[in-house]
Amino acid sequence: MEEIQSNSIEKALLVTVKRGTELISKVEEHLDELEMLADTAGAQTLFKVIQDRSKIDPAFFIGKGKAEEIAQLVELNDIQLVIFDEDLNPTQVRNLEKLIDRKILDRSGLILDIFASHARTNEAKTQVELAQLQYMLPRLTRAWTHLSKQYGGIGTKGPGETQIETDRRIIRTRISKLKEKLRKIESQQITKSIKRKDFIRASLVGYTNAGKSTLLNRLTDAGVLTENKLFATLDSTTRSFELDKNKKILISDTVGFIRKLPHNLIASFKSTLNVVRDADVVLHVIDVTHPFFEDHMYVVDETLKELDSDKKAQIKIFNKVDALEDRSKIEYVLNKYPNSLAISAERGMNIGKLNDKLIQIYEENFVENKIQIPNSESKIISKIHDLADVLKIEYEDNNVNILYRTDKPNNEKIMGLVKRR
Repeated sequence: MEEIQSNSIEKALLVTVKRGTELISKVEEHLDELEMLADTAGAQTLFKVIQDRSKIDPAFFIGKGKAEEIAQLVELNDIQLVIFDEDLNPTQVRNLEKLIDRKILDRSGLILDIFASHARTNEAKTQVELAQLQYMLPRLTRAWTHLSKQYGGIGTKGPGETQIETDRRIIRTRISKLKEKLRKIESQQITKSIKRKDFIRASLVGYTNAGKSTLLNRLTDAGVLTENKLFATLDSTTRSFELDKNKKILISDTVGFIRKLPHNLIASFKSTLNVVRDADVVLHVIDVTHPFFEDHMYVVDETLKELDSDKKAQIKIFNKVDALEDRSKIEYVLNKYPNSLAISAERGMNIGKLNDKLIQIYEENFVENKIQIPNSESKIISKIHDLADVLKIEYEDNNVNILYRTDKPNNEKIMGLVKRR
């Protein structure tokens, strides 16, 4: 157990479990990350507790004896909040609250609280509320334990259970409304989106605090908030810039990923994360200075699988190389991971190499073509304008010559239209 000095108003104690042969260094790193989450939420950590167990206790998660120790510790140090680095089931929460007599929060609850405080737009607020309600629904029973405490025995169960069921119905109704609202938002996004046939689309992904927003600002002067805080970015930000003459790119920043990101949160943020699904290339930004950066890479890759985006073209971008003390680490990552770059988004190091890679991807995905069709084929001409960026159009006799640029799938559609006429 490690004690940390603090003068904070809301004091927290963090708890995790070390299982079997799990490395203590990794367990401590996970607790450090939990401390950053607690700090982001506005709590100050006083103590960190690591319990060594072969398996999780179904009733108290850490075992009743350790829970009683924590109860004494929070009482002696006037701690208001106990945060667990794992998700707790409703029974564990209820038992721990009864024994420790303090607010008990698990990892998902903490992350949802952070998202709620960082949500700014109508879409983000809707997404977070949906995730919070889905998280809350199976945990409603603890809100009504006061009935048995106050009265106990016969005659007290009915009203409590009736109230719980009423609340569950209210929450389920609200969840349905929020899901419908998000479907409408997603539909509006599709309707309002500009025709992007002359753009290659790139999406920045990465573990939270890897430097994605800093890179977006470096590339596009986007002016996106950059802080040394987890989840500084919730809403996706999309900016365009020119890679080279007539070669344009749309690049989108996304919410940072983190290990054990609540599934409900990923599901509710689907409309925001559609920028990843729709991207031509994924730019995976990695904080190479972090001692467990490869674990972070694994978390991001697993989240991309959840989004059905793991098969997309990907460039691994090892960021913050300017802060590396061991320069051999750069050679290690570039040799181990093909199609990767080592950069400093903060200082602009090797940004030109990233630009060159994006130009190469652009040229592999886009084609220029010239066709001749009769003037009378107005529907086809209109469709070409929809599917491509028309660079030049010339009329001669009864024909029209069209020079256009588009991506390969749309070019195949155009050629199919011309052949079928």
